[in-house]
Amino acid sequence: VVALDAKTGEELWRYQHSRRANWKMCCGPASRGVAVSDGKVFIGTVDARLIALDAKNGAKLWDIDVADDTALTENTSLLSKADSRSQKDIYGGTGVGVNMAPVVYRGKVIVGITGVGYGLHLDTPTADAPLGAVVGVNGRYGRPGFLAAYDVKNGHRVWQFDTIPAQGWEGVFTETTSDGISLNRDVAAEKANVINNKEAWRYGGGSAWSTPAIDTKTNTLFFGTGNPSPQMNDISRPGDNLYTVSLVALDTETGKLKWYYQQVPHDVWGYDLASPPVLFNYQKDGKNIAAVGQASKTGWYYVNDRATGKLLMKSDAFVPQKNLFAKATKQGTVLYPGILGGSNWSPSALDEHNQTSFVAGIHAPIKYTLVDEPATNGQPAIRYASSEPTKDPRWGIISAINLTSGKMHWQVKTDQPLVGGLLATSSGLLFMGEGNGNFNAYNSNTGDLLWQTKVDAGVNAPPISYEIDGVQYVAVVAGGNSIFGYATGDNIVVYRLAK
Repeated sequence: VVALDAKTGEELWRYQHSRRANWKMCCGPASRGVAVSDGKVFIGTVDARLIALDAKNGAKLWDIDVADDTALTENTSLLSKADSRSQKDIYGGTGVGVNMAPVVYRGKVIVGITGVGYGLHLDTPTADAPLGAVVGVNGRYGRPGFLAAYDVKNGHRVWQFDTIPAQGWEGVFTETTSDGISLNRDVAAEKANVINNKEAWRYGGGSAWSTPAIDTKTNTLFFGTGNPSPQMNDISRPGDNLYTVSLVALDTETGKLKWYYQQVPHDVWGYDLASPPVLFNYQKDGKNIAAVGQASKTGWYYVNDRATGKLLMKSDAFVPQKNLFAKATKQGTVLYPGILGGSNWSPSALDEHNQTSFVAGIHAPIKYTLVDEPATNGQPAIRYASSEPTKDPRWGIISAINLTSGKMHWQVKTDQPLVGGLLATSSGLLFMGEGNGNFNAYNSNTGDLLWQTKVDAGVNAPPISYEIDGVQYVAVVAGGNSIFGYATGDNIVVYRLAK
C-alpha cells in the first residue's frame, strides 16, 4: 500500500505486505484496492487477511485472518495422460484469498473471499495467447465463499453471509434463465444424482470478487457471486447451486439475506458476476425506481429492483453471442462470450441523468472441451471439462447502453479485449484504458475520441477523478494484466483537466 500526495505525487509512506509462509496463492498477486475510513486504511490480502493501517503513517493497527487454508486444490495428476494439458505448468488453482477492495459502512469493514471455485489454471499466458486453459476437475475442491463484516476498531467479526446455503442449495432445478432461455440441463439426471452428493454444498464455491454497493437509505448491500465449484464440472453438484452466479442483497447490519437474483443457475461456463453492481434511480413508465445495475459476463446489462430483486430490464447484447449456454463436448464447443465475458471485473460507469450505462466489453471466443474416460485396469474413471481461448480474432468494445430501451446508443471497438473500468464525468467525458498502454478520453454522448496518451504498461485499472484547490485531476494505475497478456508495470499516472 502506498500513500501519495494527491497534488504532487510525493510518496508519504509505504506498507509492504508479508504473505503467510507456504500459503497457496490461488489467483495471482492481485488486489483491487483499499478502503479509507475512521483514520484507517483497510486492505484484503492474497493470503486471506484483513489489515488496518494508520492512514497517517502506514503503521499496522490490526491484522486478522479472514479464512483458513484448508480448501483442497486440483493438480495435473488428475488429468488424462493422453491430454496434452496434463504436461502444462500450473499458475493457479482453487484456494482462498481476498481480492476485492473492502468497503466501510456504519462502523464495519466488509470484505469477501475469492478463489473458492477458481479451477485449475494451466500454461502461463503470453501476449498472443491470454489466459491459457482452465480445467474443471470433478471432486471435492474448494469451500463455500462468504462476505463478512468486521468492527473497524479491532477487526472482530460482526456477521458472515455464506454464499452457499447449507440447506437448499439445489434450488428448484430451473431449466431456463429467469427470462426463459434454455440452459440445456438434464434435470432428471441431476435429481437422480442428488442422493450421491448431499454434502456437495460444503465445496460449493461462490467467490465474492468485487466490492459491494450500499444503499444507505435502506441499509442494503448488493454484491455479485462467483461460479460454483467444481468450475465447469457439474457431475458432483446437481441443482441450481444457490447462491452462485447471483446478484445478492443483504441487510448491512445483520448480514441476513433480503433477496437474490440468479443470472445463470447451475453454471458450467464461468459466468460469475465479476463487474461490481451500480445503484441508480431508474426511470420507467414515468416513475423513478430505486434500481441496481450490473454488466454481466453473458453480455447483457441487467437492471433489478433494489427492493425486491425483480428484473426490470435486460439490455440487448453488448458483445457478440454464440452457443451461449452450449455444453462442452469431446470435439470441443466454441462459444462466446464464455469464461472471459462479456464484461469481466471492469467497473461500469453510469450517467443517471441521461439513463445511460457505459460498459467495457470483451469478445474472445472460447473452446469448451470434455474429457470423459471410463474406468480401466483398476484405474478410476476420468471426467473433466476445460476452456481455453481459440485462435479466432478477439477485441474489446465500449458500449453506451440506453437503459430506457436497452439498445446500444453507440459503440467503439478497440484492438484488444477491455479490462480495467470506466470513468464518466458530468461534463460529458468518458475515460478508459487499454492493455496496449493507451489511455483515452471520449465524448460520452457520441463515443468520439477526444484525447489519447500512451503509458509504458497496460492501463488495466478503473480511473478516478478528484479535485484540489478548484483543479480537477484524473488518475489511473498502469499495472497491466498478466492473465490477458498485457505488459505489466507499477505506474500511477495523474492528469490535470483544463478549466
